[in-house]
Amino acid sequence: MNTHIDLNPLVGILMGSDSDWEVMKEAGKVLREFDIPFEMTVTSAHRTPERTHAYATSAAERGVRVLIVGAGAAAHLAGVVAAISDLPVIGVPLAATELQGMDALLSTVQMPGGIPVATMAIGKAGAKNGALFAVRILALQEDAIRKKMILYKAKMANEVDAKHAALQTRVQDL
Repeated sequence: MNTHIDLNPLVGILMGSDSDWEVMKEAGKVLREFDIPFEMTVTSAHRTPERTHAYATSAAERGVRVLIVGAGAAAHLAGVVAAISDLPVIGVPLAATELQGMDALLSTVQMPGGIPVATMAIGKAGAKNGALFAVRILALQEDAIRKKMILYKAKMANEVDAKHAALQTRVQDL
């Protein structure tokens, strides 16, 4: 069942459980900031393998160009999707067990040769960076997205400059 569907999504965001929402919504926020249409769905490599297979095989023909996949624990969702789909897959390991995401990180990053998954950091930073990585992939062919990406990077640099200026004022007040 899809949590969110935009018409003509360019990015698919998959999560293994609805409990992953708090982390994976960060990817959606970034894509919204770039006006990139996306869809979100819950599917499990282990509990709903048929749904996962159907999604992975239909995404490209529906116009999806990049997949962002978050999962915790064994975290095989990104790897299963990458094995089925020809689309770029970006894995986001989630902290779902006592191992605080290390199990998910290792499961996501240690893919066998021939089944690539671009692996991001554990948790919210990974979801955000996963979306930004998708933006960069899409920017290769979409000039409007590339221009927004350049502005986004400039905005981040301006924020750092403002923090530096504020720090200098505090240092002078010592």
